[in-house]
Amino acid sequence: MPTEAAPAPPRPADAAPSLDWRALADAVLAGGRLTEAEARAVLACPDDELLALIDAAYRVRRTHFGKRVQMYFLMNAKSGLCPEDCAYCSQSKVSDAEIPKYNLLSRDKLLEGARLAAERGACTYCIVISARGPNEREVRAVEEIVPQIKAEHNLKVCACLGLLTDEQARRIAAAGVDRVNHNLNTSDRYYAQICTTHTHADRVATLTAVRDAGMELCSGGIIGMGEEPDDVVQMALQLRDLGVHSIPVNFLNSIEGTPLGQRDELDPRYCLKVLAMFRLTNPDREIRIAGGRELHLRSLQAMGLYLANSIFVGDYLTTSGQPPQADYDMIQDLGFEPVVNGE
Repeated sequence: MPTEAAPAPPRPADAAPSLDWRALADAVLAGGRLTEAEARAVLACPDDELLALIDAAYRVRRTHFGKRVQMYFLMNAKSGLCPEDCAYCSQSKVSDAEIPKYNLLSRDKLLEGARLAAERGACTYCIVISARGPNEREVRAVEEIVPQIKAEHNLKVCACLGLLTDEQARRIAAAGVDRVNHNLNTSDRYYAQICTTHTHADRVATLTAVRDAGMELCSGGIIGMGEEPDDVVQMALQLRDLGVHSIPVNFLNSIEGTPLGQRDELDPRYCLKVLAMFRLTNPDREIRIAGGRELHLRSLQAMGLYLANSIFVGDYLTTSGQPPQADYDMIQDLGFEPVVNGE
């Protein structure tokens, strides 16, 4: 079972030295790479300079992605029943959260999810199972269903199946899976505080297997688990070094019944600084505002899309998102353009 999370670190003080945010964005657009010190400075940006930071990071986002917003749809294809002890997760063996528990959904239900994803304008359908890794039946189910989803709905498919072997990665790649999600979640240093049944290195090994099989990497993390700002920086830089294509940034939705169920240390301004740091450290990569955005960005949700270029539309795994129409309205109000089925 994970050790008790460390007390929340003090937030970066407004007195911390700041940078010329516009000059920093210029350097990134010219091909420069943020240093650790610069990334830490972004997280320590004084609140009075937040708009200037967002403006600078938005220039980077606009250069690489214009005003386009990619939308993703999640299907919790297998819920609960997980032998891992991830402290944040309502589906882990150490969770007492009241959630639905079921084995892999039927073909018809997975196809219905794909139909709903296409109907909502999603470009990618994410199939997620709760497990240490997939068993043979689950790998075969993915091999069988993915070609049908792609043929009927013209969706990209992202699979989140837990730890993968080299052979499993090759098999699902051959079936047509475009991308695999496997989050680092936090830094190597802090990982043992949130999970003891597998290691940070195990997660990196899965990403390596996915990359070697020719699929795109989707990997991000969870902010607000008691980590220090430097852990967030180290994770962002490692994702850059791994060449991750898509980075979901989750903000901890502390679920009653989990070891982190009482933790609540985030505010909307810090969340925006985190998104700006991920944009500047991974300038041409897809940054997705993922779980917890409604809870922690609150009235500043729309501002997050000046930094990120994708969102999940609809619900998450065991928690609810805002109604899809609210997402469409937010995108329209910004003058942004949803990417429908990759077009």
